[in-house]
Amino acid sequence: VTVIINSLLNKALCCLKGHEGRGESSPPPVIMFSGSRLNSSKGLRRQKRDWVIPPINVAENSRGPFPQMLVSIRSDQDQDISIRYSITGVGADQPPNEVFNIDPVLGKMFVTKPLDREHRSSYHLRAHAVDMNGNQVENPIDLYIFVIDMNDNRPEFKNQVYNGSVDEGSKPGTPVMHVSAFDADDNTTANGMVRYRILSQMPHSPIPNMFTINSETGDIVTVAPGLDREKVSQYTIIVQATDMEGNLNFGLSNTATAIITVTDINDNPPMLTSRTFSGEVPENRVDVVVANLTVIDADQQHSPNWNAVYRIISGDPSGHFTIRTDPVSNDGMVTVVKPVDFEMNRAFMLTVVVSNQAHLASGIQSSLQSTAGVTISVQDVNEPPYFPTNPKHIRFEEGVPAGTSLTTFSASDPDRLQMQQTIRYSKLNDPADWLSINRTNGQIITTAMLDRESIYVKNNIYEATFLATDNGSPAASGTGTLQIYLIDINDNSPALIPKESQICERMNRNVNGVNITAADADTDPNAGPFVFELPNFPTSIRRNWTISRISGDYARLGLRYQVYLEPGVYEVPVIVSDSGNPPLSNRSVIKVKVCPCDENGDCTTLGAVAAAGLGTGAIISILICIIILLSMVLLFVVWIKRREKERQTKQLLIDPEDDVRDNILKYDEEGGGEEDQDYDLSQLQQPDSLEHIMSKPPGVRRVDERPIIPESQYPIRAVVPHPGDIGDFIHEGLRAADNDPTAPPYDSLLVFDYEGSGSTAGSVSSLNSSSTGDQDYDYLNDWGPRFKKLADMYGGGDDD
Repeated sequence: VTVIINSLLNKALCCLKGHEGRGESSPPPVIMFSGSRLNSSKGLRRQKRDWVIPPINVAENSRGPFPQMLVSIRSDQDQDISIRYSITGVGADQPPNEVFNIDPVLGKMFVTKPLDREHRSSYHLRAHAVDMNGNQVENPIDLYIFVIDMNDNRPEFKNQVYNGSVDEGSKPGTPVMHVSAFDADDNTTANGMVRYRILSQMPHSPIPNMFTINSETGDIVTVAPGLDREKVSQYTIIVQATDMEGNLNFGLSNTATAIITVTDINDNPPMLTSRTFSGEVPENRVDVVVANLTVIDADQQHSPNWNAVYRIISGDPSGHFTIRTDPVSNDGMVTVVKPVDFEMNRAFMLTVVVSNQAHLASGIQSSLQSTAGVTISVQDVNEPPYFPTNPKHIRFEEGVPAGTSLTTFSASDPDRLQMQQTIRYSKLNDPADWLSINRTNGQIITTAMLDRESIYVKNNIYEATFLATDNGSPAASGTGTLQIYLIDINDNSPALIPKESQICERMNRNVNGVNITAADADTDPNAGPFVFELPNFPTSIRRNWTISRISGDYARLGLRYQVYLEPGVYEVPVIVSDSGNPPLSNRSVIKVKVCPCDENGDCTTLGAVAAAGLGTGAIISILICIIILLSMVLLFVVWIKRREKERQTKQLLIDPEDDVRDNILKYDEEGGGEEDQDYDLSQLQQPDSLEHIMSKPPGVRRVDERPIIPESQYPIRAVVPHPGDIGDFIHEGLRAADNDPTAPPYDSLLVFDYEGSGSTAGSVSSLNSSSTGDQDYDYLNDWGPRFKKLADMYGGGDDD
């Protein structure tokens, strides 16, 4: 065993040396199985080995020829028995399949196509040795195949264009941005080691090399001062990445673009375009732009470094003006925010300073052109008159008569310097029409008596508005309000409250009664406390009723002790007086309803009705009438229901097919001729005289004669309640015919005309209509249009 192990170890070392030092012309190394032997009596016996088979290195992208032999695998038992070799694993019998294969007899292993390390950098295979029966004769050995990297990939930048920024005025060494590239080759070898450099810079201002890049990390930094956004706002740099540690002769390269934006700092102070500005404004106007200040700033527009901020530092102590910045043009708009008065200030001299929203950069000083003077002239306009005291308050007692002078409400004209104008007064609003004003001097005079209790007086104050107008061009006017505080006088008598109440006829006299008070339109001291008393006349009032004082404003009206009144409504007069000087009195009437009460002191229903003036008999009568009315309504409803039920169950008297309503009648029965009828023709003759008719006793008349009595109007048939009740319809028609004296009976002969007595004409049946004799019917044409059809039938024989 020791000899075999030493032999295998020497062979393995020779194989390793041959793989490392030999070229393709050298024979491939031989790998021996280090395993077990097959013993029929003792079975499989394992033997340990203290060495490991080295990996097999294969260069990627080999050009062949393929298949290319890698190693030869042998078992030391191949001298005794026939052995078959095989390999398993990824690249052999697992995807990707057939990258490697082995000669099963000779044990030579081949690679069948070029390998790509970037796709797969290593393979792990297992080699097997079996006899002809498939029995394992050696333990499987592990084969590790490493793909040797070749420099076949260029560095690739993550982005084709990189964007970075740096403040203008930055010092050398200021970080700007970072670029990076990736190489798919092995980064542990020179094939994957990338180095960076800057190929070009555009523009070349102020120098061509304003930036540098760290060759290993890709960090770009500034290397020179002089970055100025106002001169160059953006740089374009071409960066190259090369593998093989930057060796331009052997390495592969790629490029990317880096765009560096120079960001703005506030290194340019704003400068006004002029040292002086001017404007003018009408007096008493607000929100008017009176001057426009223009400014120049070289910094980036619409940024805090460019946006201007204007301030008034002198010339406007009262704050009449402010300066607002135009967001588009950055100009300063001098605006009036508080009205100016020409009579007070004819002109303003403002000092204005401008700055930016952002502070100036370190080391940058403000410009002398950041300050300017603004002259604003005030224009005089016709101002409206004004009332110095507005509103004006005065006090007067109510009730002053018409024509009383209250006060003089005069206005002043503010245009006292250049304009001398006349003021005229007029009334603008006088709700009660109590006042008038003198047009020239503004004197207020009453035109009616002032009443504090009027609906136009609120909280004792009457308010009127007056107008003062000057004679300027155009005319101007101002309003003034006069408030008159009206002092109350005792001019309203009190009124009793309530007007109606109720009281129990029999209850405790201490609690039974009506609480009364009074209402007075006046105020203290002309209102309460009130005095309540009963009049002396009529005497029954004091005999039946009494008033007791509760407080200054309330009293109680009640029945006297042991006085019982019948239920009803009683009018009780009460005299109430106020506390004015002199006091005013008023006689008021309260309607008191006396009624029976329950134990809670509430009027009962019967008692309330009785108190309304109805006796017991009247109440009973009303209840009986109500019961009778309800019974009649109930009976009528029952009768309607019963009649409706009978109408629904009653059948029609005729068959539906014989119903003549809305049907076509069939007349198919012609009956017999005249020869089949036996009539008494004498009945057709009119009698010579009517004496035998007139001499008949009353109640006896011929049914075949027309009555000589005046014809009466045909009676109107009643509307049939239900159109489906044919029986009712027939009976109604029959009754109408029987009661009509002008209608002949259906079974009598009717007299149509009188042809005279003694007619020799026989029966009409004697006419033979089937005569074959020739007869001329042309005379029918002369009888008019009514006989035209008959003339066509009998007179047109030639046409047939």
